[in-house]
Amino acid sequence: MRSFESLSESEVLALAITLEEEDAKIYDNFADGLRKTNPTEAAEFELMRGQEDGHRHRLTELYRSRFGEHIPLIRRQDVKGFSERRPLWLERPLPLKSAKEMSEVMEVESKRYYETAARRTTDAGVRQLLGDLVEEERKHVALAASMDAGPESTVESDEKARKRLFLLQVVQPGLAGLMDGSVSTLAPLFAAVFATHNSHDTFLVGMAASIGAGISMGFAEAMSDDGSLTGRGRPWTRGAVCGLMTTAGGLGHTLPFLIPAVHVATGVAICVVAVELGVIAWIRKRYMDTPLLSAIFQVVLGGFLVFLAGILIGSA
Repeated sequence: MRSFESLSESEVLALAITLEEEDAKIYDNFADGLRKTNPTEAAEFELMRGQEDGHRHRLTELYRSRFGEHIPLIRRQDVKGFSERRPLWLERPLPLKSAKEMSEVMEVESKRYYETAARRTTDAGVRQLLGDLVEEERKHVALAASMDAGPESTVESDEKARKRLFLLQVVQPGLAGLMDGSVSTLAPLFAAVFATHNSHDTFLVGMAASIGAGISMGFAEAMSDDGSLTGRGRPWTRGAVCGLMTTAGGLGHTLPFLIPAVHVATGVAICVVAVELGVIAWIRKRYMDTPLLSAIFQVVLGGFLVFLAGILIGSA
C-alpha cells in the first residue's frame, strides 16, 4: 500500500476520481434498497449520487487538462489511511439507520481527503476545485444527518459525523484487541493447564500469551494506517490502545490461575471466559450493529473452537 504523502499530484486527482465513482455507486445502491420502504430517503440518496457524479466529471475534466487522457487506476484500498467499508449496500432489506450512518462517514472521509489534498497542491486551479469540493462534501454530511432527524447546523452535523468516525475507527481497534486477546489466548492457556495440572505454570503461560499477543496486535494496528485521511488519530496511540486491550482480554482468564488449587482456578477461569464472550457479543451489537444472536453465535463459536483446541492439545 502507498502512503498518501507518496502520491503525485496526478495520482491524488486520479484517486479522487475513483473515490467519487465508488461513492456514487454506493448511493445508487442505497437508493435502490430504500425505494420501496423509504422513498423520501431514497430520493435523497439519488440526489447525492448525482452530485457525486458531478464531482467526478469536474475532477476528470481538470485531470484531462493537466495530465492528459490516461487516468491511472488507483483505489482507496491501494492507499493507507482509508477505513474499511462493510458492504452494507448489498443487504436487503437495507437498514436506513445504518445507511445514513455510513453515508455520514463516507462524506467526512471525502471532505478530509480533499482538505489534505488541497494543502499539498501548488496548482491554483486544483486547489480551488478541491476547496470547492470540501464545502460540497460538508453539505452532504448535513444532508445525511438530516434524513431521519430534525434540521441541524452544518457545524453540529459535521461534529456529529466526526464523533461517529472516531467511534468506528478508534474504538473499534480496541474492541478488535479485546476480542483477539480474549479468544486467541484460550488455546495456550488451557493447553498448559491440561498438560501441567499446575496453576503457577499455567499462569506464566497465560501471561506470556497475553503480553505477546498485545505487542503483536499493537504493532499491527499502528502500522496499518497513519490516520492522515480518516482522522483516526495517531497510529501509535491507536496501537497502544489495541495492544493494551488485547493484553487485558488475555489477562482476564489468566489471573484466576493465581489460585493455587488448579481445579478451582480452572473453574473460575471458565466462568470468566463465559463473561468475556458475553461482553464482547454485547459490544459487537452495541457498536458494530451486529444482531445480538449473530454476535453471540460468532463469538461463542470461535471461543469454543479455540478452547477445545487447547484442551485437545494439552491432553495429548
